[in-house]
Amino acid sequence: QVQLVESGGGLVQAGGSLRLSCAVSGNIFSINTMGWYRQAPGKQRELVAKITSGGSTNYADSVKGRFTISRDSAKNTVNLQMNNLKPEDTAVYYCNLAGAVFLTWGQGTQVTVSS
Repeated sequence: QVQLVESGGGLVQAGGSLRLSCAVSGNIFSINTMGWYRQAPGKQRELVAKITSGGSTNYADSVKGRFTISRDSAKNTVNLQMNNLKPEDTAVYYCNLAGAVFLTWGQGTQVTVSS
């Protein structure tokens, strides 16, 4: 059974940085596009960044130029470097497959950006 475990969230001031990490158990990591999602209170979960098995990336307009997604195939992790954080980035962040089918969601990691 594949498990997703997110970590690295926290409280940061606007303009600060955080690095999120997602550990992926199981053997699906190397063959799938992975994504980072976020869900703010009262809002739907949204995809903010994704990375293919070949390393191609794509970002939501709201984070483009500030967030960088990467993957470490040796460690089966997918990471999200978040710079110049804004209060509107406050949300619970999750990783999962970036497609029509999802794995069981992990617990997520809370990111709170104060103004």
